[in-house]
Order: sequence, then structure tokens, then C-alpha cells
Amino acid sequence: MKESMFDVLMYLFENYMEEDTEFDPDQESLTVELSQAGFPRGEISKAFSWLEELSDLREADNQLPQGSAQASIRFYADEEMKKLNTECRGFLLFMEQSGVLDTVSRELVIDRVMALEMDDISIEQLKWVILMVMFNRPGQEHAYLLLEDVVFDEMEGHIN
Repeated sequence: MKESMFDVLMYLFENYMEEDTEFDPDQESLTVELSQAGFPRGEISKAFSWLEELSDLREADNQLPQGSAQASIRFYADEEMKKLNTECRGFLLFMEQSGVLDTVSRELVIDRVMALEMDDISIEQLKWVILMVMFNRPGQEHAYLLLEDVVFDEMEGHIN
């Protein structure tokens, strides 16, 4: 089975990122652990870079104008439309209209989706990216919890 950068991100998120702990393990020991779990080192490196870029974006977030709930219409570039199908774009709009995402969060999510080395993503993958972005945005705990319920409730429905 070929593991991708997204699989590494999912593994890290599910196993190491918790609301009450700071995610700051030793990267080298984590790389060894991930390698032993079967992830290729190249994909591990890409996942760490993806997370570092997310962290950099979070730090720059304070300098961005904060969007209002009555914000704007988002026009997607051709590359974004290829990666985010109609269902994904509709879900992003729904999350924004529901108040889970603000315009800044939406743009961070789109940026992180575009950084994934995938031709297109599924709605489930998009939800995980949104979770990872919201987890990393201070002051967005309520939105994160709402989305976490959506994602994990759906997972339980598939398991049962």
C-alpha cells in the first residue's frame, strides 16, 4: 500500500494532536516512529513541511484582516476547481455560512488543500484539512469542536 503525505498528516493528527496538549515532539524521533509504522521518509518530510507552512500561516494570521460573517463571494481559480469538486466547494460555503469558517479560515483551508500533492480531494479529506486548520487557529475552539463532531459522527456511522 502506497502511503501519501495526507496519510501521514492523518496519522499525526489522530495520534499526536489533542486539544489539551502542545504538539511539539522531537521531529527526528517522530520520523523514526513514522518510518517504523510504514510511512516513507519522503512523505514524512512533506507532511512536516505542510505542518510548518500551516504554522507559518497561523503566525501571519494576526496580520490578515479579519473577515466578517457577511463577507464575500469566493471565486475559485481553475486549479482550485480541479482539486475541489462541486461537493467540496459547496461544503466550504456551507461551513462559512454556518459560522464555522470565517473568510480567513476558508482561505487557509484552500491554501492547505492546494499544498497537498493530490489531483483532487474527497469531501472526507477536506473535512480533515479543515479540522487541522481550525485546530491550529487560536480563538476558533468552538468552530473546531463543531466540525470535530461532524467528522467523528460520520466516522462512527461508517464503522457501525
